Amino acid sequence: MTKKSLMQKAAAAPHMVWSVLFIIAPLIFVVYYAFTDKEGNPTLGNITELAQASYLEVFLRSVCFAFLATVICLIIAYPIAYFMSKAKPKTQKILIMLVMLPQWLNFLIRTYSWMALLEDTGIINTILGNLNLGPFHMINTSGAVILGMVYNYLPYMIIPLHSVISKIDTRVLEAASDLGCSPIRVLVKVVIPLSVSGIVSGVTMVFVPSISTFYISQKLGGGNFDLIGDTIERQFQTAYNYNLGAAMSFVLMLIIVISMAVMNKYSGEDDGGVIV
Repeated sequence: MTKKSLMQKAAAAPHMVWSVLFIIAPLIFVVYYAFTDKEGNPTLGNITELAQASYLEVFLRSVCFAFLATVICLIIAYPIAYFMSKAKPKTQKILIMLVMLPQWLNFLIRTYSWMALLEDTGIINTILGNLNLGPFHMINTSGAVILGMVYNYLPYMIIPLHSVISKIDTRVLEAASDLGCSPIRVLVKVVIPLSVSGIVSGVTMVFVPSISTFYISQKLGGGNFDLIGDTIERQFQTAYNYNLGAAMSFVLMLIIVISMAVMNKYSGEDDGGVIV
């Protein structure tokens, strides 16, 4: 028994070392720089500086963009995940592979591809122009930024939803139908309540990377829409104000932790459908 315990500790050692070096240590550095000045003296000035209107606007814009992208992903992903769960097992595997296929490409390549599609002389506007329906200015807009978020993070909403919906006992759905529920009523009163944990997981997996993204806004937004990630990157890359950048990172972590705490409050509950 003792030998097994030592083996378990030895197996966990690499994970512990990794966690300390790449999770705990960076967090300590962020907290240290966030609450000190350039001379290393303790201060709250970095945090209070974020109360300026310009920084509050950046935080608010980031939250709004991430929220919109998450809602759009949920609206698109739910019916896709639902119909995937109704397919044959072999077909489901193929559909899952197709959903994840774009993720095999580099994130930068996917973003550059959308630049080529959305430019004023890009593929979409060329087609619309030939049909006498355009062109339209789509690149360097807030809509392009949100579109980039939706495209890149949509699979993270589909997969957890499909995983939960596919595990719903079909006998429950049949019972609801036998009791007189229409297909829409079965969806609203049974399927959606039973898939709340998948919704929560998907929302978390989309909202967190969306609120902290920066490359999408730079390329598809043309630098016209500063997000938290853009501002943090600028503090470290050009302004060399590590303390303010760390303070922004600290506040961003708080926002993410609060969001995840709210989501996890519901994901752990035993969800059940109620037929009324």
